[in-house]
Amino acid sequence: MKSFKRLTFMMMLSLVVIIAAACGNNSAKEDGEGNSGSGNGNSEELSGSITVSGSSAMQPLVAAAAEQFMNENPDVDVQVQAGGSGTGLSQVSEGSVDIGNSDVFAEEKEGIPADELVDHKVAVVGMTAAVNPEVGIKDISKEDLKKVFTGEIKNWKELGGKDQKIVLVNRPDSSGTRDTFVKYGLDGETPAEGVTEDSSNTVKKIISETEGAVGYLAFSYFTDDTVTPLSIDGVKATDENVQKGEFPIWAYQHSYTKGEADGVAKAFLDYMMGEEFQKSVLKDQGYIPAIDMKVERDAEGKQTDK
Repeated sequence: MKSFKRLTFMMMLSLVVIIAAACGNNSAKEDGEGNSGSGNGNSEELSGSITVSGSSAMQPLVAAAAEQFMNENPDVDVQVQAGGSGTGLSQVSEGSVDIGNSDVFAEEKEGIPADELVDHKVAVVGMTAAVNPEVGIKDISKEDLKKVFTGEIKNWKELGGKDQKIVLVNRPDSSGTRDTFVKYGLDGETPAEGVTEDSSNTVKKIISETEGAVGYLAFSYFTDDTVTPLSIDGVKATDENVQKGEFPIWAYQHSYTKGEADGVAKAFLDYMMGEEFQKSVLKDQGYIPAIDMKVERDAEGKQTDK
């Protein structure tokens, strides 16, 4: 009888231990599931403020990203300022802003400590020569393109077009668009004197209204038939040809941080580099998603497959 009671007691004790262990496992599982969304066990909402400055060309894109990012993170404030690529690089180097936007590599700007900065290649912009539709050509060799912009070729009839004097429409020396076109379209040769305008919208208007005019524009400006984008060496100026590395004139849109990004700055950059933003807002604004590039370039302009 005593043996029977002892056996019963041992069985009940074992059952209690099993139930307690099961409850503990369920609790641990539930705790793990609750933290999976944050990845670091911290479920606090993102909060804080950052300031972004630099490239005027990038300002609309970054401002659109900031608006959406703040809608999703109501305790975050992102201030977006322009001022030009040089300003953005200088200010982020000095630590007066959190992110500095630039149309060019930091290594290309004199006086910028590029080794202290971390490059986040947010987007890619393609560009090509744009002509008045009455010029009569749609394709040009790179060698002839250089001869047109350096003033060696002065009339479109020399290229099989109409008998019209070539009118050059340039951007100022401070323009990132000019830097890109000169570096990758003209192989560094200096354009001849011509009309100089600071705004791409104005450049497009002048080309469309001026007989024989030629300038250069980002792909995003070719939204109608008022100007004609030129193919180069038979390769059309398209996003796909830039992505494959077949069209030569393109540049990154950079967002630099001083050292590795963290906190709100890192979260904002991750947001801009995310597939959802890259394939929607960024593409809608005429940029080429950086995540779609099959090639890459360094600051010297050397292009390699990814």
